[in-house]
Amino acid sequence: MIYLDNSATTYPKPPRVIRAVNSAMREYGFNPGRGGYRDSLKTSQKVYEARKTVKEFFRAPSEDSVIFTPGCTHALNTVIKGVLKQGDHVIISSLEHNAVARPLHKLSEQGKITYSVSKIVPDDDEKTLQNFREAINRRTRMIICTHASNVFGYRLPVERICALAHSYEILFCLDAAQSAGVLPIDIENDQYDFVCCAGHKYLYGPMGIGLLLIGNNNPVESLIDGGTGSESFELSMPSFYPDRLEAGTLNIPGIIGLQEGIRFVQRQGIREIYERESRLIRFLEERLKDHRRIKLYRNHDKAHRDVPVLSFTVDSADSESVAGYLSKEHGIAVRGGLHCAPMAHDHLGTLSSGTVRISPSVFTTRTDMNLLLNSLRKFS
Repeated sequence: MIYLDNSATTYPKPPRVIRAVNSAMREYGFNPGRGGYRDSLKTSQKVYEARKTVKEFFRAPSEDSVIFTPGCTHALNTVIKGVLKQGDHVIISSLEHNAVARPLHKLSEQGKITYSVSKIVPDDDEKTLQNFREAINRRTRMIICTHASNVFGYRLPVERICALAHSYEILFCLDAAQSAGVLPIDIENDQYDFVCCAGHKYLYGPMGIGLLLIGNNNPVESLIDGGTGSESFELSMPSFYPDRLEAGTLNIPGIIGLQEGIRFVQRQGIREIYERESRLIRFLEERLKDHRRIKLYRNHDKAHRDVPVLSFTVDSADSESVAGYLSKEHGIAVRGGLHCAPMAHDHLGTLSSGTVRISPSVFTTRTDMNLLLNSLRKFS
């Protein structure tokens, strides 16, 4: 199989990640923070080391500000439901994933909050910023913004949007599901209040692990309540991080696998990963841009800063049919459809057809791209 759906989850995983997960099942199969015996303490130390790796990679305030979650969706829900209060107003971008849009829509339907959608102008950061500024009102509590579109690869000026939010004393939450591991994220420098990450994508960890990184010591109510191994005599969750937001038994194999995934990215180098994958996308784009039946959705003027993702349509063909053809006839795995981001498709006018999305990883080769090109020529 030629795998080009890495925006959904990276595959294959680096061998070191697989070894780390296997090792975790043998050597760290104990509950951290729940016992005073040697192996429980050894597992606790390993989890702490993983927090330290994450903290240093993202330049988070401290190890305690690193919260392990079951995924990015869980992290986003924790921020949305653990920070917002009755009557609050939220601003999101027009490219958001359903992991942001759905929990906000639900809270809005329940009459708890209101939210506005700020239109992204891919070729004009100033206009994008102005759109966010105009959406702010006296009840605005938070801006939530994707770092990069999972459909079109557009990179948003999140550093400037965060600075805009703070100038109005508004919190800022970064959805880094598609950017962590491909674009640098510096919490200390950019002062993000919350960063939510998927461990199984470009951090090359296993599925079922994610991150919530808390900047500026912001208070968050727990989404899940339960055992933490600390302050067990209290019926309320602990007041301190990470325990406050980590009820229940942690996913130790996922945490250890994620740590090795981050170490893999560090060894490869984020800049090197970005450049390598971007060259593959540019190679593909150059050979498809003049195709009479294929329409590309890529911001050519700012492609040098966007994440390496390419979406396209083939005439009136349903995108899922194109993806199905590539899989069945040529063994090429791509993503067709709405990619759980109908807002982004509505913004770019592809809501009815969806798009075919190509997303490489560090393991993707020029040969893979050539085979995809040959397969598309046969289809069209």
